[in-house]
Amino acid sequence: MRRRLQSEEGFGLLELLMAMVMLNVGILAIVGAFNSGALALSRASKVSTATAIAESQLELFRGLRYVNIVQTTSEWTAAVGDTTWTADPAYQQNMANPPAPKALVATVANCPNTSTNSCDPSFQVTGPDGRSYRVDTYLYYDTPSGGGQLKVVTVAVRLSTDLAHSLARQTSTFDPSIGA
Repeated sequence: MRRRLQSEEGFGLLELLMAMVMLNVGILAIVGAFNSGALALSRASKVSTATAIAESQLELFRGLRYVNIVQTTSEWTAAVGDTTWTADPAYQQNMANPPAPKALVATVANCPNTSTNSCDPSFQVTGPDGRSYRVDTYLYYDTPSGGGQLKVVTVAVRLSTDLAHSLARQTSTFDPSIGA
């Protein structure tokens, strides 16, 4: 019996088993890090594309005359009937029951602009990454203290497959004295 306890037979197998377990733990940690990095890159790709789309929409408005920054009645009515559009903070805080000095911008029957996206409060667009994005545009009047009435345009971009979260949000103000 004593001879069996002093023997070192089988310790190589135990050392090999322990080394394999340690290697597996290390490899799993590396795989987890790579997976986390891939998810972060995917999210960053979606956010940067959504930001580019939002900026493109605002550039469209910057190229319009002040009087042409409007939305059509039919598209406005459809947007107000959409729970995603009306649940947005831009709508809830500024347009649902606009607190003074904020007010709604009157809608028009026909879009006066060559790009109908400038008159549509909610539309789908395919981004350069091939994904489908929803662009929601909120338009209202605001008057800063001591200033004149401005039009405020807020653009929120969401992934079409996840309407609960906006990936990008940009706001710009337009003064009637510029580009009237």
